[in-house]
Amino acid sequence: MSSNNTELRLCSGCRLTTAAPSHCPRCGTVLHKRQPRSLETSMALLLTAFIFLFPANALPITQTINQGVNTYDTIYSGTLSLIDAGMPGIATIVFVASVLVPISKIVGLAVILGTIKLRLPLSRRQLTTAFHVIEFIGRWSMLDLFVISIMVSVINMGQLLYALPAPAATYFALVILFTQMAAQRLDTRLLWDLEKEQDDH
Repeated sequence: MSSNNTELRLCSGCRLTTAAPSHCPRCGTVLHKRQPRSLETSMALLLTAFIFLFPANALPITQTINQGVNTYDTIYSGTLSLIDAGMPGIATIVFVASVLVPISKIVGLAVILGTIKLRLPLSRRQLTTAFHVIEFIGRWSMLDLFVISIMVSVINMGQLLYALPAPAATYFALVILFTQMAAQRLDTRLLWDLEKEQDDH
């Protein structure tokens, strides 16, 4: 009995799994074995996120006006200010969401992309697990901006200070956006294609 070597493909248009060789029989979308230029696009998006990471951390993220005096805080100085104000819990959330999470996501994706590009002999299973963790963490990446929004509202309601988001908030949102786009654009099956090639040799 001959084996069936028909390869199934997932349509990017209607998500139909089909054995059609070129076009989806349901919506007519062109089918690809792998997402076209997935690695290159993901690398470009991740590099953009990495570049935006610098102004996100260097520029002020909040502006506070007290009796006509403007005070600007970066992520780091704002974290220290929260600790000095007796709010270590919020300071921890801000530091984790603003510093640890974005850097960890960028480094993690860089390792995965580097493994595919340079054909590094790293565990594909562990890298795939790491990718799913990065995707899960990405759902909480906007937490810091929500915390800033709540703090601004509370401060303004107190009528003692007037607070506004500063330029770094925009760059921080762009870091999150481009990192998420890089993760979504990456076809992780490329990791297993590489392992199959190594097994064949």
